[in-house]
Amino acid sequence: MSEAGKGSWAAQRHQARALAMQMLFEADFVDNPAHEILIRRLNEDPVPGEVATFARELFRGAWQRKAELDGIIARTAPSWPLDQMARVDRNILRLALYEMLEASDVPLRAVINEAVELAKEYGSDASSRFVNGVLGTVAARDLDPPEAPAVAPGEL
Repeated sequence: MSEAGKGSWAAQRHQARALAMQMLFEADFVDNPAHEILIRRLNEDPVPGEVATFARELFRGAWQRKAELDGIIARTAPSWPLDQMARVDRNILRLALYEMLEASDVPLRAVINEAVELAKEYGSDASSRFVNGVLGTVAARDLDPPEAPAVAPGEL
């Protein structure tokens, strides 16, 4: 990434998402307490304050709501049991779903695009399509507000 790109907010948010996903992956893979992973990773790989803050928020939130997020994944992708799903894919989905549920300031498309980019960067050749499919289904089925019924003038 160029020096100019490092300072942009979008680049910082991408860096934070990647760091949060890596911490989720580690917490999912090893038996270390999540708070120890968080502290160690932020000390090992110093990042700007805004990146650390956003990564910490994403990691903590996704890890604390892991059971809820896993339930959404299981309902959306029943052909792929969580324990058979690639760990990278599973943790990218957890991260994105947490952000979709909690970050009202981020458009759903942006969250999905970021998750797909993480899947391309860290996952297998099929990861980006899988992540996009699951998140697109969740967004369409569970997160899009229902259309408001049309009201004729004078009915209000």
